[in-house]
Amino acid sequence: MIVRTALAQINTTVGDLEGNKSKIIEAIDKAVAVDSGIVLFPELTVTGYPPEDLLLNTGFLRENLATLNEIAYYTARSEIMVVLGFVDFSNEIYNAAAVLNAGEIKAVYRKMSLPNYSVFDERRYFSPGKHPLLVRYGGTRIGINICEDLWVPSGPINDQAIAGANLILNLSASPFTAMKDRTRSSLFLTRAMEYSSTIVYCNLVGGQDDLVFDGRSCVAMPDGRISVGKAFEEDLLVLDIDTDVSTRYNLFEGKRKDYSMQVSLEEVSVKPFYGQSPSVCPVMKNEELDSRDELIAALELGIRDYLKKNGFEKVVLGLSGGMDSSLVAALAARAIDRDNVKGVMMPSKITSEESKRDALELAENLGIEILDIDIDGIMRKVIKTLEPAFFGTSEDVTEENLQARIRGMILMALSNKFGWFVLTTGNKSEMATGYATLYGDMAGGLAVLKDLYKTQVYKIAERINELERKIVIPSNVFSKAPSAELREGQTDQDSLPPYEVLDQILRLHIEEGLSAEEIVLEGFDEGTVEHSLRLLRRNEYKRKQCPPGIKVSKRAFGKDWRMPITNHYRNT
Repeated sequence: MIVRTALAQINTTVGDLEGNKSKIIEAIDKAVAVDSGIVLFPELTVTGYPPEDLLLNTGFLRENLATLNEIAYYTARSEIMVVLGFVDFSNEIYNAAAVLNAGEIKAVYRKMSLPNYSVFDERRYFSPGKHPLLVRYGGTRIGINICEDLWVPSGPINDQAIAGANLILNLSASPFTAMKDRTRSSLFLTRAMEYSSTIVYCNLVGGQDDLVFDGRSCVAMPDGRISVGKAFEEDLLVLDIDTDVSTRYNLFEGKRKDYSMQVSLEEVSVKPFYGQSPSVCPVMKNEELDSRDELIAALELGIRDYLKKNGFEKVVLGLSGGMDSSLVAALAARAIDRDNVKGVMMPSKITSEESKRDALELAENLGIEILDIDIDGIMRKVIKTLEPAFFGTSEDVTEENLQARIRGMILMALSNKFGWFVLTTGNKSEMATGYATLYGDMAGGLAVLKDLYKTQVYKIAERINELERKIVIPSNVFSKAPSAELREGQTDQDSLPPYEVLDQILRLHIEEGLSAEEIVLEGFDEGTVEHSLRLLRRNEYKRKQCPPGIKVSKRAFGKDWRMPITNHYRNT
């Protein structure tokens, strides 16, 4: 039995019920136009994902149901079966999938496995469903589940497979982290083979606050074949799925006989539609992205969608002539076009001529406008104003940080005056150790590099130059010692261990969960480890006030990292 199935990998916006409905209807029309019998959408398609505390608003919940009914009514125009995500609401709320056909809601499945780790807080809002759903679609039996249902062992797919499901439709909103697509593909192929069922997985794409969803919807077959859709962009992946492949594998291997036969599920029948057009949908797999390329794509999508979905067109950032600001400027120019990127050079008497040249060269290479606003005059006036209060003290880090805070003030003033959105340029190494100035270089609306360590920043910058096939980020930016340039002769390594060492220590602690003692056993100097983790602990108050950043690692500062500010535990 051949079932032409369309995977509508769309970019929804949280709370934009009308806009999401329009995208859903457009995708239905496209799927109908190519004779699809089924079209599958991502998780919580109607509301966008994650809706967070919007779910506590009963008006929002009711409008979401009204939108679902409007989409259901639209399906009367064709014979296609539509499976999409919404919030089911009675006395409790549920993360749910609706089966729509012939103008009606034929069935509703409520997600049974609710994740409550990392960036997920679903148990805060949703109640779990109680029964798996099986759809009889002619001679095909279809199990429907949602995201985490497929990741947990012995989830609803277990009962669906026992009941004869040879096709599993999974609606998903699985956020991007580096190299995660390989884990996903392996998992889906494993599930397909162990349950002798074809797995159809439709993932969300787009940016939502600090999250990026990479798409890469796919179909995994029990014979080991996998078809994967586009990464980091909308897609309509249409495939002719031979459900007899699953049936034959079950007959040959009989794996389902080994599972418990006591199942309780809901069943519904939907009239199948088999198109008349010949197959034009071969098994396909898009080329895997280089690890650096997928990070670049994720960051660019995160920038683009954060701005678009929040009503901004232009960005502004400080250009110091250093690596971080150079990379952020290059990413922004690629993401939203160079005409929408404004750089600001804000030299003081400390700023070297080398840094000025590097900032100007970067702006010229990118073709972006650069403003030159000298801060020396402002700095002198501030020092003069504070002179009575500072009487009897010597200059220290206070005066250094004043420079950063003046720059932050200037950027925010430009933002207020012209409506430009301020991009923050600090990296994960700096955010971890507090090597940044609160209300200074931490000022802004989005911290683009917040989840990239300094050593990663250099690698991504190198790749940008390779992709552009020319020197965009000046060579001197790579070769000179990194410096905040807040005092004469300053370099980052005056205060921090070498980044090649620091970043490894931080990664082992933050992302791998190793204690100080365990990191030392990995071969790192005990004093360096203790110093690095002491800085991490001391600067929690800064991170709590940092702008959101684009999550690209498996544990980012933000929802992933919920350490208390007041914390006397030291045995990390």
